[in-house]
Amino acid sequence: MSSDQTEVEHVDVLLVGAGFGSFTLLNKLRKQGYSVKIYEKGGASGGIWYWNCYPGARVDSDTPIYQLFDKELWEDFTFKERYAGGPELRRYFDHIEKKWHVSDHITYNKHVDGATFDESKNQWLVECSDGSEINCTYFIPCIGFASRRYTPPIQGLSNFQGDIYHTAVWPQHGVNLKNKRIAQIGTGASGIQVIQEIGDRAKQLTIFQRTPNFCLPMNQRKLDPKEEEENKKAGKYEEEFEKTRHTFAGFTYDFLEKNTFDDSPEEREKLFHKLMVEEGGFKYWLNTYKDMLFDEKANDEAYKFWRKTVAARIKDPEKRRLLAPEKAPHPWGTKRPSLEQRFYEVVDQDHIKIIDVNEHPVTEVTATGIKTDLGEVEYDVIILATGFDSGTGSLAQLNIQGTKGGTIADHWKDSTRTSMGIAMPEFPNMFFLYGPQAPTAFSNGPSCTQFQAEFLDKLLSKAKEDRIVRIEATPESEEDWCKRMHEKWDATLFPRAKSWYQGANIPGRKVEPLNWAGGMPEYVASMDRSMENDYQGWTVKKA
Repeated sequence: MSSDQTEVEHVDVLLVGAGFGSFTLLNKLRKQGYSVKIYEKGGASGGIWYWNCYPGARVDSDTPIYQLFDKELWEDFTFKERYAGGPELRRYFDHIEKKWHVSDHITYNKHVDGATFDESKNQWLVECSDGSEINCTYFIPCIGFASRRYTPPIQGLSNFQGDIYHTAVWPQHGVNLKNKRIAQIGTGASGIQVIQEIGDRAKQLTIFQRTPNFCLPMNQRKLDPKEEEENKKAGKYEEEFEKTRHTFAGFTYDFLEKNTFDDSPEEREKLFHKLMVEEGGFKYWLNTYKDMLFDEKANDEAYKFWRKTVAARIKDPEKRRLLAPEKAPHPWGTKRPSLEQRFYEVVDQDHIKIIDVNEHPVTEVTATGIKTDLGEVEYDVIILATGFDSGTGSLAQLNIQGTKGGTIADHWKDSTRTSMGIAMPEFPNMFFLYGPQAPTAFSNGPSCTQFQAEFLDKLLSKAKEDRIVRIEATPESEEDWCKRMHEKWDATLFPRAKSWYQGANIPGRKVEPLNWAGGMPEYVASMDRSMENDYQGWTVKKA
């Protein structure tokens, strides 16, 4: 720590990460008169879309809702496709920087290591990896749920003499994979996108799969600029943004007000076809019968139709068995489905193989290839599409000290605990966006951070008005939230899937709900209620 604290710069608010959450908060809080800075460890803005530069990286939310909701941004920016790709998102963040003149507020290549709260000043002292420090009244990490990559403990991985790439830290300059012999481990969202992008040009591609991804058709299309301008003028963009406030997942559509067996088999088939094949996207997941994620028999119906539709696209019987098994390994939709454009046609090609690691585990990576009980196969490249230590990993990796001793990782040693997925007791004047125990992984990212930012804007505005210098979530609010988290989670079929939704992708970590399964409207209402009755969910200290 610096011995001369008077030389340390002070700001009212320090935001960590230059993505959707930070930019939304920056614009709101500076309008209140707060001095605000953003520290970003990457070399440019975009948050996860700075790091997501692997082949085929693309969003899974339709235009126009995958952007900030501010009219002054979208009125003169239009995405070119229904689902924007990585380069398009970078173009969008460049637009935000210029339109909002945010460059004065951001320091790039600045990595926050940790922070300590000074009780005498009611301020955080934040330390960075370059040795610099900064004081702030409010410390708000907006680093999301997926900033700590996960690399599985595969024996001999470091011995491989070819190239190894992880989709979470793909080289910014890209990689030439043409005519290469490639092994890919993992078939989550990034894995599916990489496979369908590189499959055609690889000399040989072997996919090491643990669980099949229940992919849905993306139904990607180019957008007509003139049509989008007309939609803006007609108020359709505002209508779409408003819809996200009233749906379970912060999308523009919601579950139907009827159950699966309210319809005849013929009616059900017609609806399933319309949602999955004709409309595409997440409609089959989030715009279907309201009992699909709660009732096992209803879920079975959803899986049967999905399997029949997908199996018809796969000619190879063995690949059909692995990608669309007769018996579902987990309830349909209890893992986030990936959106695909021609994934099943790509993997059906002869030069692409699939190995089920449950049947044929990887025993060792050698200098030249990968061994299973089927033998050793040589590769030029290994791609790790193995995801993240999701939910808690991003915040827990930082050395942020609580007022009663211990870090966030210590606070979560026995179980993940937060107040409304936005704050914690013993960490006053600290909030976080798009993290554990919020709707995070069940939501559309920009809508989730928008609603959290709106709440913090109200909270800090009221705090300024009431001359409050310290705000801390109460232990009671944390206990209540954790109880509600489990009640909502246990009422669904989600616990029956070994997923990153509950940390089950990380060996040895506690399996527990990491995402709020009670829907966006109830989540926002819960945050707002915490401010009622003189800050009932918070302990506050006035100047």
